[in-house]
Amino acid sequence: MPLHPKIIEVTDRIRARSEGPRQKYMDTMARAAAEGPRRSHLTCGNQAHAYAAMGGDKDALTDARAPNIGIITAYNDMLSAHQPFEKYPDLVRAAARAAGGTAQVAGGVPAMCDGVTQGQTGMELSLFSRDVIALAAGVGLSHNVFDSAVYLGVCDKIVPGLVMAAATFGYIPGIFMPAGPMVSGLPNDEKARVRQEFAKGNVGREELMAAEMASYHGPGTCTFYGTANSNQMLMEFMGLHLPGASFVNPGTPLRDALTTAATERALEITALGNDYTPVCDILDEKAFVNGIVGLMATGGSTNLVIHLPAMAKAAGVILDLEDFSDLSEVTPLMAKVYPNGLADVNHFHAAGGLGYMIGELLNAGLLHDEVKTVAGQGLGLYAQEPKLVDGRVQYTPGAGKSLNEKILRPASDPFQPQGGLTQLSGNLGRGVIKTSAVAPERHIVEAPARVFHTQDAVKDAFKAGELTEDTIIVVRFQGPKSNGMPELHGLTPTMAVLQDRGLKVALVTDGRMSGASGKVPSAIHVCPEAADHGPIAFVRDGDIIRLDATTGTIEVKGVDLSTRTPAIADLTGNGTGVGRELFEVFRQNVGLAADGAGVVV
Repeated sequence: MPLHPKIIEVTDRIRARSEGPRQKYMDTMARAAAEGPRRSHLTCGNQAHAYAAMGGDKDALTDARAPNIGIITAYNDMLSAHQPFEKYPDLVRAAARAAGGTAQVAGGVPAMCDGVTQGQTGMELSLFSRDVIALAAGVGLSHNVFDSAVYLGVCDKIVPGLVMAAATFGYIPGIFMPAGPMVSGLPNDEKARVRQEFAKGNVGREELMAAEMASYHGPGTCTFYGTANSNQMLMEFMGLHLPGASFVNPGTPLRDALTTAATERALEITALGNDYTPVCDILDEKAFVNGIVGLMATGGSTNLVIHLPAMAKAAGVILDLEDFSDLSEVTPLMAKVYPNGLADVNHFHAAGGLGYMIGELLNAGLLHDEVKTVAGQGLGLYAQEPKLVDGRVQYTPGAGKSLNEKILRPASDPFQPQGGLTQLSGNLGRGVIKTSAVAPERHIVEAPARVFHTQDAVKDAFKAGELTEDTIIVVRFQGPKSNGMPELHGLTPTMAVLQDRGLKVALVTDGRMSGASGKVPSAIHVCPEAADHGPIAFVRDGDIIRLDATTGTIEVKGVDLSTRTPAIADLTGNGTGVGRELFEVFRQNVGLAADGAGVVV
């Protein structure tokens, strides 16, 4: 199928916009690659330090003809999604050794859990942890002894930070290895119901805790389609995973076989072999267009609208909110996974998963097939399905059809004709709204504003019975400069209750919502943020705001905001406690959310 004209248009626009930065980046990568394998430039003393603990692998390392893999790991056993990575280095080392190579853990990177920090002070470090992860991975790879790298990470900021590092070291081939989702537990819709009942005061904390523990109950990624699982989708659509690797459960024979296969492939694509495939050649404008299309087709996390521009910038590619909105217009919503539906990612995978979806989108002309991937040339490889045959991975054609059209539908008969993410602009600035889980009758909300400076203040007003009319709740001073842009996921149950009571409600904020944001219309990432005296800082209680997802507009009606003085919030308390002191330099230097809220790129 020929490419859709809009895919061509957006790709060409990104290429033209990125021409200068991309050429500079690729020139830098070419110079680094021309130096040859990294270890050849180290002194004997340098190398002795690097290999001192490597035992029987020392001869292969000093010979410099056997490729050496650097492992960057986000392992910790507080994150269920990362706990399986504890054993990956042993698997990778054994697989590399059996294939004639070597592997070393190059370094660890931090990996915080947004589920643990939701509504807590620690969430104010979450977004900035992405750039810390990129920096930490850079330190590990800077030892210059690696011919390729494997990246072990899953969750919200970890994968974007690792991609930023992989792009910076783009002359080195790299493969991302997932851990897979935990097996299904308490259905996500039931968990959400209990949360709303708790918000109303109808159930106690004991029942709430029981529901949460039944939902998050074992090793692996949380099973709803939030940022972590959106990351895994993205790595597959962009060709940084092996095909079909994203949603295989931890602790299964196929999961281990995929890890072995990825290790073998990491050895095959180094500059020492005949299939040199550096990350810089994979991460071009086509790969990012494919990733955005995947985000829209799956109804993925709005957090990726922040992370993708930062990842792209590290590879010399410049993305704009317009690109997301335009691609959303032509991408069908093919999946219904919680919070957009009742199913979880295990059900989605069983119905045909990413392989079926990629095949459908390729056939519809909505993806670039002619791209480089870690698996080889062409995204069509990712429509295949991994099977375990005699202990090894073999790829076979996918089912060719959805096995459950309540969860996964063909591109020709989608749940919605559009991906459900729209750029918003108007006299309140620029932002985005995710509508894939929002009922069509709620895509336009016009109501008086009620302005808050914290999400706790919103909850207090709700508990006090103050929110009884149609309202657009404005929560400002939640941007990256104010407090690190924490997710405002704690507002979801409260606002869902108001909506269920028949009120027209919406959220407008310069902050983020969770990757699990759902049925309440939310204009998020509004920038310039209040701390930059953006328009949101001039809104007052009672102003009539119109949020229109059908036209992509957000505005205060009948008011000249320039005649007002901006609100000033006392942000002095945001700089201390739970490590916030260490991140003052980040708050002072962070960029706009629309540009990726970057600090290091």
